[in-house]
Amino acid sequence: MDNPQIMILTVLVGTVALFLWGRWRHDMVAMASLLTCVGLGLVPTGDAFIGFGHPAVITVACILILSSALQKSGAVDTLTRTVLPQSAGPFVTMAALSLLAAILSAFMNNVGALALLMPVALQIARKQNLPPGKILMPLAFGSILGGMTTLIGTPPNLIVSGFRAGQTGEGFSMFAFTPVGVTIAVAGLVFVMLLGRFLVPTRERAGTEGFETGSYLTEARITQDSKASGMLLRDINHELEKSDAQVIGLIRNERRFPAPSPYRELHQDDILLIEAEPEGLASALSALELTLEAEWNDAQAKAAEKEQAKALEREKDAQKDIIPETSDTQEPANVPVVGGAEFSNDAIKADDIIAPPKIEAERQKALESDDISLIELAVLPNATFIGRSASDIRLRDRYGINLLAVSRQGQRSMARLRTMTMQAGDVLLMQGTPDAVYDFGNRLGCVPLAERSLHLADTKIALRATFIMAVAILLAAFGILPAAISFSFGVLAALLFGVVSPRTLYNAVDWPVVVLLAALIPVANAMESTGSADLIARFLLETVAQGNAMIAVGLILIVTMTLSDFMNNAATAAVMCPIAIGSAAQLDASADPFLMAVAIGASCAFLTPIGHQNNTLILGPGGFRFGDYWKLGLPIEIIVVAVGVPILLWVWPL
Repeated sequence: MDNPQIMILTVLVGTVALFLWGRWRHDMVAMASLLTCVGLGLVPTGDAFIGFGHPAVITVACILILSSALQKSGAVDTLTRTVLPQSAGPFVTMAALSLLAAILSAFMNNVGALALLMPVALQIARKQNLPPGKILMPLAFGSILGGMTTLIGTPPNLIVSGFRAGQTGEGFSMFAFTPVGVTIAVAGLVFVMLLGRFLVPTRERAGTEGFETGSYLTEARITQDSKASGMLLRDINHELEKSDAQVIGLIRNERRFPAPSPYRELHQDDILLIEAEPEGLASALSALELTLEAEWNDAQAKAAEKEQAKALEREKDAQKDIIPETSDTQEPANVPVVGGAEFSNDAIKADDIIAPPKIEAERQKALESDDISLIELAVLPNATFIGRSASDIRLRDRYGINLLAVSRQGQRSMARLRTMTMQAGDVLLMQGTPDAVYDFGNRLGCVPLAERSLHLADTKIALRATFIMAVAILLAAFGILPAAISFSFGVLAALLFGVVSPRTLYNAVDWPVVVLLAALIPVANAMESTGSADLIARFLLETVAQGNAMIAVGLILIVTMTLSDFMNNAATAAVMCPIAIGSAAQLDASADPFLMAVAIGASCAFLTPIGHQNNTLILGPGGFRFGDYWKLGLPIEIIVVAVGVPILLWVWPL
């Protein structure tokens, strides 16, 4: 091994280790890897950001925008209401949901497909008296399986196609993935439909209302009239035990006590951090006449606003005594003031000062509306809310809603609710009007888990969105235009015909994924140019595959699948493609079956909640734990290898 190979392999090992560690976001790690390669001279400075213009990156961004248009226009809601059986048993319902998720994921972002179908699944689980996880996990796995069937179904397919284009000058076509992908997806779906319910752990008792999100952490204030004032913490916990709740922290004068003494006496304005199950939260608060901190803040804010309004009224009356009134036809009188400045009564309009701006009026209307609801939202993996708190985004001021509690499966946090930074999979209990809460969810990337009516926002826009997506797919499928150009035209058409507004255009793009792909493409090129990919391939072939091409294809599939269970699937594809190409070159075989093995393996992440965004999304609503996924996921991955390798070598011979 020469120095460049040692350096690039060191960077690669460090990058994969950081991906697995998960301390930093994938796009940060990828960018650090790229800049390290530039600093070491492995990537020319002129090629450092060439990945941002790569066709695969452009196509991913455009697909996300068009998928969002389908979602927000209501087109998929209409399909859901039309296709799903309204009165069927658990087996038929789960089969129909999983199949619909797979079909949708073939032509739109699979995270978006799951986000659309998850509220429907939860509603069905309630009606059929089933634990939600029994439907959610098959639904998530079905959406993942469907993504591998077309070029645009999942980012790894686009990355693999891009590497093939770099080798042969031509990428994979729209439906090149379909024969192998559909065969594997059908085998996986049949297994999920027949045995899925029995292999998914039960995380909720049948017959309960709602779904198990784990315990909520919420803040409650001891007010002047509260029974808790003057009581010992021990006695309060004894009272809360009747509602399956407990105090896990105390906040007094902004000072936190994570494990307060049971003999500590509680006073007015102390804030208790209470852990309670969703069903017992209300009774836990009412037992001691505690007030939710968010509601107490609302009351204080309203009182302050009233006092401010009174002060402004008094100021207005005082100005009337100073400034003589004029009629509309009179010239305003100039009045001297302190400092020698002069102004007219037109310059001071107390009504303008008192009247809040339009956005403030809408916020206040939302907060004071009689149509106040408690709605649970799940934080999507690509939500802009991740890493930020309710205080950071001024939740109450900007959206007119309150964060009452947070459920973070298996974890506790001593942070204040208003300063707690959100994570993917968190379930938030929001208080506000349904419109305000859903607007917040749409803007920041949260999906409602409560029952909601599915309706079309605009039938014409839904039809336009469907037509534009279909035309873009056909243009790419028949080779009339390259995929990047075809879907770019689709985005332009969506803008011109009002399907997507320019203001929200870029909100639909998952920028961390875009940066991740763009940063890793030059790194992958450096692996190839330094001969490191060939070195790794030669090691795998000589020590494991023993020069057998069929075993080598299976090995590439298994290694890719294993990595994808613990790191981002797009990153896995970018890392494994050069190794797959190198393996094919060492065996003097076609690179196509090896690249297809990478595409399949990168899409099949079923063992952990962190392997795929859809696995993360169902973690909270399903009440799952980290070790719950492999029980259904491992048999599926075995099926993928057993079915995938033979069909892959038949469709794409060596």
